[in-house]
Amino acid sequence: MLYLVGLGLGDAKDITVKGLEAVRRCRRVYLEAYTSVLTVGKEALEEFYGKELILADREMVEQEADSLLKEADVCDVAFLVVGDPFGATTHSDLVLRAVKLGIPYKVIHNASIMNAVGCCGLQLYNFGETVSIVFWTDTWKPESFFDKIEKNRQNGMHTLCLLDIKVKEQSLENLMKGRKIYEPPRYMSVNQAAEQLLAIIQNRRFQGEKPEITENTICVGLARVGAQDEKIASGTLQQMSTVELGAPLHSLIVTGTMHPLELEMLKLFSVDSSSFENNACQRTT
Repeated sequence: MLYLVGLGLGDAKDITVKGLEAVRRCRRVYLEAYTSVLTVGKEALEEFYGKELILADREMVEQEADSLLKEADVCDVAFLVVGDPFGATTHSDLVLRAVKLGIPYKVIHNASIMNAVGCCGLQLYNFGETVSIVFWTDTWKPESFFDKIEKNRQNGMHTLCLLDIKVKEQSLENLMKGRKIYEPPRYMSVNQAAEQLLAIIQNRRFQGEKPEITENTICVGLARVGAQDEKIASGTLQQMSTVELGAPLHSLIVTGTMHPLELEMLKLFSVDSSSFENNACQRTT
């Protein structure tokens, strides 16, 4: 049996009772280590679960999935995922491979950022398509995520922006030379995401457009959702470029049309209540 077990968002104790029971009866336990990160390390998980964990990076899951699954053909194997198992498409691929090989699987769900984001007070059914904001480079500055945010906002919907994670990435030089040397992990902050959005707004204006999203659009920055030191800040997009939310992981919400109750909740987390009042009331129902 292959178990796909969600770990939740905080620490070792966020695993469900059902998930913990599955982990403890498995012979091998893999920890997926590239689509998200917990606030505690591998050692803390091993101590609480009473099991040795094998770190599964992107290369292992995407290129060596068959060897992982062959083990599940002869014994119970658990694949641990921060948040919920289906928060990333890679895990759907793992299920499809298991089915092809005739290996039974069981999914044990948990909280993920996709539903825990409601902690800021915005209603989940008012969210449109979720987007990913990627790190720009000197030669690659995509803007497609901005178009999706604009479309959501035109429809009155909020946008959850998942911010880029770079784990076990190689420099172009090391990649070309086949050297297994990896760059230090990088996690995009709310500040960095806001700065990229502001740059796109300026670029669109330079091209003669009038962006739906401006420096004064109300946004929400979230950090370490589900952890004890969770942090939430609401304010304008401009304010999000300077707000200090600390360690990863961060997420950003660009609001659409807000119900008065949503607005009242966001005021609890406002960076500056005066500017919040001036701008947020422009898009309420």
